[in-house]
Amino acid sequence: MSIMRAILMRMFGRPRGALGRLGGLVMARMNADCGAWVVELLEVGPTDRMLEVGFGPGVVVQHLSQLVSAGHVAGVDASQVMVKQARARNATSIRDGRVEIRYGLVEALPFDDGCFDKALAINSLQLWPDAIAGLCEIRRVMKSGGRIGLGFTPYSGQAKEGLAARLIAAGFADARTVEKDRLFCALATKP
Repeated sequence: MSIMRAILMRMFGRPRGALGRLGGLVMARMNADCGAWVVELLEVGPTDRMLEVGFGPGVVVQHLSQLVSAGHVAGVDASQVMVKQARARNATSIRDGRVEIRYGLVEALPFDDGCFDKALAINSLQLWPDAIAGLCEIRRVMKSGGRIGLGFTPYSGQAKEGLAARLIAAGFADARTVEKDRLFCALATKP
């Protein structure tokens, strides 16, 4: 692994230490607009039960908690640094019981089958060890008819091609990719 790739992974892939904390500050600014757009595409309502995988510093979780006034927002991230930042950013909503922030891996989500209406991930799919296994696990915790959105900025390193096929391979239906400015999002539904 090159030195530059190692630094980028420590900042953004699986943030750790001082570089990870700095990466969280950068992600808070870079991912906010993409996250808000994906939330809009998912048509999030006030009673929805939402899941964000790879929430980073918790900016999108915070946005969701404002929209989901009578529902619930949960998130899982594989970085203790990001869990700490997201918990600090969402402290009030966590105390109120409306937001739940957990450390964990997408391949082993700590939730029951069929408990979420909608799920999203912003700039994280390309970092999962096995994208299909992660998507299958997200499908497991979603309700039938639930919708998923995978959003990406131009800096993600993720290609648009093949995203819909991955969602279908993981058991989702009606998969499609949409674009806005330089952002793109893959959307699908759990049958």
